Amino acid sequence: MTTFPVALPGAQASTLMWADPAHVEHAALEQLRNISRLPWVHGVRVMPDVHLGKGATVGSVIAMRDAVSPAAVGVDIGCGMTGVRTNLTAADLPDDLGPLRAAIETVLPVGWNAHDGRAPVLARDAGLGARFDGLMGRFGQLRAPKVADRAGRAAAQCGSLGSGNHFAEVCQGGDGHLWLLLHSGSRNIGKELAERHIATAKTLEHNLGLPDRDLAVFLAGTGEMAAYLHDLYWAQEYALLNREVMMATIREVVAQHFPHVVFDEPVRCHHNYVSEETYEGVDVVVTRKGAIRAGAGDLGLIPGSMGTGSYVVKGLGNPESFTSASHGAGRRMSRNAAKRQFSIEDLRAQTAGIECRKDAGVIDEIPAAYKDLESVIAAQTSGPSPLVEVVARLTTLLCVKG
Repeated sequence: MTTFPVALPGAQASTLMWADPAHVEHAALEQLRNISRLPWVHGVRVMPDVHLGKGATVGSVIAMRDAVSPAAVGVDIGCGMTGVRTNLTAADLPDDLGPLRAAIETVLPVGWNAHDGRAPVLARDAGLGARFDGLMGRFGQLRAPKVADRAGRAAAQCGSLGSGNHFAEVCQGGDGHLWLLLHSGSRNIGKELAERHIATAKTLEHNLGLPDRDLAVFLAGTGEMAAYLHDLYWAQEYALLNREVMMATIREVVAQHFPHVVFDEPVRCHHNYVSEETYEGVDVVVTRKGAIRAGAGDLGLIPGSMGTGSYVVKGLGNPESFTSASHGAGRRMSRNAAKRQFSIEDLRAQTAGIECRKDAGVIDEIPAAYKDLESVIAAQTSGPSPLVEVVARLTTLLCVKG
């Protein structure tokens, strides 16, 4: 049995893995080595859900000195999770969860859909409405080119789920209590901001000789880096608010069906984001792409796939991992490969007993397309250098996907 962390052979900067290199795809390992060779990189940490990504590896934590790579964050800036424990138990639920899923889908835009103007819940929640107005009031200050006409779409998509691996779920914890879970990010505006800044970075002279132009960086003290961080922090705020608006919307639905419901304080975490931190006495810009912060006592959410449930975890503050942990199970095959290999019958079998879509449109999200969640959790809760401890294991009962 492999003892973690292990050093990545062939890496230049310190690259420690909570995954066995023998079980990681070759292309992902080469991508990590390319990252480690960037002259600004202080160190790289690799989570057990690691897999090949666009630009930078998913499941990577990159600490840079006086630089930041926009591709090391990715295009879904601020993507993350929100979870809320309730006082409800499975005994409160009806035998058929179809009407509850339909009620959520009626008010929660999924896929390409958006609200008509703005999310209705904003008119009923003064606090969220004020945050929305303040955030969108700063839209005109975004510095990426050619986004001025995207304000209307950004406003309408705030409070919408999107597609891919994003989801809204009702889960049951080991103590019997029901949880509401959300996974989503900064929607189209985050994608457009990231793409525009990545394109700018690729044109800069200091990036022309890089082994992978997708890893182009901005340098500290430059206008380009200041502009990127300005827009990135706005997008991270948007992503968090997007989940807050969705959670408020779902809470209203749940309260209509179960008037006695009580909601606990939410657990929130980004897993595609930038933070300025200090490790080994060095001030660094940390990008977590498919990784959560796991500082001592930090609560986090690590989901699997539709049907396999999620974990609530508490960070142990391990400096060896740059106080990070995985963001989920991680894909073990591409979406196209999953569509080729699996059928609707496979999807139905693997999501048996769960109220969710079981059609061709979500075959690429079939549980077998993802790594084993239990193994991913075990890699970061055991051994001499654990990253988190488990607070709760959540079992999926209902899943909404775009």
